[in-house]
Amino acid sequence: MRTPHILVDADACPVVRQVEDAARRHGLLMTLLCDEHHLMHSDYAQVRHVSSGVDAVDIALMNLCKKGDIVVTQDYGVAAMALGKGAYAIHHSGKRYTDDNIDVMLMERHMAKKARRASGKHHLRGPAKFTEEDRQRFSAAFEELISLVIQASGGSTT
Repeated sequence: MRTPHILVDADACPVVRQVEDAARRHGLLMTLLCDEHHLMHSDYAQVRHVSSGVDAVDIALMNLCKKGDIVVTQDYGVAAMALGKGAYAIHHSGKRYTDDNIDVMLMERHMAKKARRASGKHHLRGPAKFTEEDRQRFSAAFEELISLVIQASGGSTT
């Protein structure tokens, strides 16, 4: 079996360090993908800077994504495509995207966008401040997901 690869949609991702720490502990490959306006460096993960075009990071991530990989993203569309490839996907809140919940999430996003458009409000209030408790919740969920993926891949990361 192939070793799972962790792919992070790293633009504005608040849990990059937690993902990197877990990847290192488990000996998993990891790639951070970000656009050319977000300069990132890592002493563990491969960093790929892509053009700043619309959906450029998403397209690059999906081109790398394979069955059994883990995708960290807050983008429901990216999560849906990852699931379609047989990969696993998790939000930085720790919520896993699954075949059972992704359709509802995409529909809710669509309905909210439609309601904003009808009301003339095109901008949302930003997300709440990401707390240490949020980081801990993500780390616990991510460790659980890694265990599941390692077990599904035959129990070895080497």
